[in-house]
Amino acid sequence: MKAFYCSSIAALVLLSGCAGKSAKPGSQSVPPGVLALTPPAKGDPAQRLTTLLASEWQRWLVDHPEEASLTGDHRYDDRWTDMSLDAIEARHVADAAALLKLLEIDRERLTPAGQLNFDLYRQQLERDIEAYRYRGHLQPINHLGGVQTSDQLAEALQFETVLDYENWIRRIRGIDAAVDQSIVLLRMGLAEGRTVPKVIMKRVPPQIDRQLVKKPEASPLYTPFLKFAPGVPEDQRARLADAAKAAIRDSALPAWQRLKDVVAKEYLPKCRDSVGASELPEGRDAYAFAARTSTTTNLTPDEIHDIGQREVTRIRGEMEAIRKRVGYQGDLKAFFTYLRTDPKFFYRDGPTLLSAYRDIAKRIDPELPKLFGKLPRLPYGVRAVPEASAPDTHTAYYQPGAADGTRAGNFYANLYKPGSRPKWEQEALTAHEAVPGHHLQISLQQELVSDAGGTLPAFRSQISFTAFVEGWGLYAESLGPEIGLYQDPYSKFGQLTYEMWRAVRLVVDTGMHAKGWSRQQAIDFFKANTPRAELDITNEIDRYIAWPGQALAYKIGELKIKELRARATAALGSKFDIRGFHDVVLGSGALPLDILERNVDTWIEQQDGGVIVKLRGTP
Repeated sequence: MKAFYCSSIAALVLLSGCAGKSAKPGSQSVPPGVLALTPPAKGDPAQRLTTLLASEWQRWLVDHPEEASLTGDHRYDDRWTDMSLDAIEARHVADAAALLKLLEIDRERLTPAGQLNFDLYRQQLERDIEAYRYRGHLQPINHLGGVQTSDQLAEALQFETVLDYENWIRRIRGIDAAVDQSIVLLRMGLAEGRTVPKVIMKRVPPQIDRQLVKKPEASPLYTPFLKFAPGVPEDQRARLADAAKAAIRDSALPAWQRLKDVVAKEYLPKCRDSVGASELPEGRDAYAFAARTSTTTNLTPDEIHDIGQREVTRIRGEMEAIRKRVGYQGDLKAFFTYLRTDPKFFYRDGPTLLSAYRDIAKRIDPELPKLFGKLPRLPYGVRAVPEASAPDTHTAYYQPGAADGTRAGNFYANLYKPGSRPKWEQEALTAHEAVPGHHLQISLQQELVSDAGGTLPAFRSQISFTAFVEGWGLYAESLGPEIGLYQDPYSKFGQLTYEMWRAVRLVVDTGMHAKGWSRQQAIDFFKANTPRAELDITNEIDRYIAWPGQALAYKIGELKIKELRARATAALGSKFDIRGFHDVVLGSGALPLDILERNVDTWIEQQDGGVIVKLRGTP
């Protein structure tokens, strides 16, 4: 997943904004004076929790206006997240104050549902507060995102009324301040030795160049005005278009030029040559924290590295079996080259590639009731990654629909250089990003709140634990044989390729960020164990460099879900119901893996004759 959903704690640690004055790792992260902000708690614990969570949700919407827009709350459609130092500090103080208020509530007097809400919000606050220590806000830009990719928000928004367009014009004008805030943070990062690795920062100036157009109407920010919605009166369209051009000319273009000058002349030349997070101040602690929070486990980087090596060995064995099955005479390395290069495995053009993805999705949809008792109401589409971002974007991503149901979810497929997008990966990729993967899981989570009749706090529709969300996506790939996929052995090999990809991630991410591996070492290990195209491999490795720890979550989450399924099958035998199992896994939204395990164990015990059998050898 990408764009506005794929935010994990790893990003909070090393990319996004939370900080103020630096705190030493291991020190108390609650700012002085916060204790005075929270008077002794009184009243009913359930009511206090409800009130706190409702208030905190409103704070979150105000603090994250882009996310508010994506959830369908349009009160803040005219602004960007405030990344000034004062605002960053204020958000941290508010997080600490909220945690103290939460801890004053007697958890034991809450219902099980209330305790779950309590536990989830506590974990969210604690991880955000701890992330504050590592000053990740001083790396506000890399090739995966930053102010220079602000136009991508428009791709996800609905433009239907005059006000929608007027709000976007205000956002265009706001680019000016957003750029200046990013420049302040970049310069502070330089001063403190907290820079983005040079190898990935080199990708940023071309992204800014795409914003530096000669005519405002050629700007990516102007895209919504190229075709007005039917609901916009004809006599308003010229006014809106002219205002957008003026905002781009007078605010955005000068800001982009300032950013380009700072990045290309001042920042990039002084970026670090190293790629590992451990090279940053407090980097080892930051990466260990990223590993724990990304996986929602207590696994260390060394333990994760070892799990990855074991999984790579296992999956290679299954790949060898398929190589022999199709009668290929060369070794696995030669087979990889064959799969990467033979023209029969590729489409010649983007539209045909996109059509193939859509056909796969249509084949999967009617098979879903076999595996799920509850399916989401929200539809989804299959779209192309925007051309402007496609060269620097990985193979595909999912963008959720609006929580209010006004916008469908979308699976975005990268059509850039179709000769590097093999047919054999398409079924696994569709299963991961669309159904039964991200669209199914995320849409069900969004519907939890609306279906709860107001009894479920709104934050539950948006909370994300990457190990669960991406673990589910990878587990969804493994469901292919149960819904008619992978009939072709090459497509099955594609599924193994994607599983290997996630196992390799455990090795190369920890290798670069904890064990001193170079970028080239990581690329070579990736190439030796997967048939993915070199363009994809390079983009993936650079993603791991930019987003330390996030990639660890996929395989660890998948292994846990498979472990729980095996446990339930062993406990229930012939009474095991796959639809019931999947419904309980997805029925509470995204969860830390320990809470997911608790839920599944409870479900097993509630089934007739269920006896929990703990299996060994899994994380």
